[in-house]
Amino acid sequence: MALVAPAGPLRNEGDLARAIANVESFGWEPVVGEHVLARAGYFAGPDHLRAADLNGALRDDTIDAVWCLRGGYGAMRILESIDYAAAARRPKPIIGYSDITALHAAFALRSELVTYHGPTARAKLSSFSRRSLACALQHGGDSCGTAEIAKILHGGMAQGALAGGNLALLSALAGTPFAPRLADAILVLEDIDEPVYRIDRMMRQLLLAGLLDGVRGIVFGTCTNCPESADDGARGLDDVVGEIAAMLDVPTIIGAPIGHIDDQWTLPLGALATLDADRRTLAVQPSLTIA
Repeated sequence: MALVAPAGPLRNEGDLARAIANVESFGWEPVVGEHVLARAGYFAGPDHLRAADLNGALRDDTIDAVWCLRGGYGAMRILESIDYAAAARRPKPIIGYSDITALHAAFALRSELVTYHGPTARAKLSSFSRRSLACALQHGGDSCGTAEIAKILHGGMAQGALAGGNLALLSALAGTPFAPRLADAILVLEDIDEPVYRIDRMMRQLLLAGLLDGVRGIVFGTCTNCPESADDGARGLDDVVGEIAAMLDVPTIIGAPIGHIDDQWTLPLGALATLDADRRTLAVQPSLTIA
């Protein structure tokens, strides 16, 4: 299991120690990228070094998976430097969320990989998150289930490949060669530190860019620290997402265990999934596993 830092920097060596312990707790052998403790402003080292660690892991046939140490910002800066041919030649799970959404989108487009929207390696894994991660990557089972506290915004059932991730990154990729393919997909979304009016703006950007054309369902996770009021008034997140769901006429739930929260599902992006909004369930088919 390669540990890489393709985006933001680690806060200290304790982050790395916890990541190594997490890997070992699953019975995997950690292989730490050479530059993971580097720092250049708000990046985990210069772009070329972050890309070098990632490409080294992709090219090394002894590496069975890549676990990103953290999100932050920086993954989209290295998208043009990634060895997508190596990733396609020897497919391996790539795990992370938030800013790692840029990698998920790029590997789906350029390498046709199933990648994993799940906790970063430095996280303090809750028992819930640990079970879902193990289910996805060790047991090859359904790593999702019932979103107990989710709200139903638009009823119905839909089936499609999982796609998406962090809303800010998806909207940032719109209009680029790495814009995500969302047609025929169950769209998964999450975000943090974005007022609701910005969520509204980003959803509209995806809509106007045509990226939501053909979306079959929406599973919105948590929008952590996303205030609904602004100087000019207030609008609820449910209203914003529900409006899009009604326009697309697709099953939609909000409040699923996805995002910047302790208890989160590990989602195999690219794998076939079934959303039953009325029952608030998301069922996914097994994909790549790690021995």
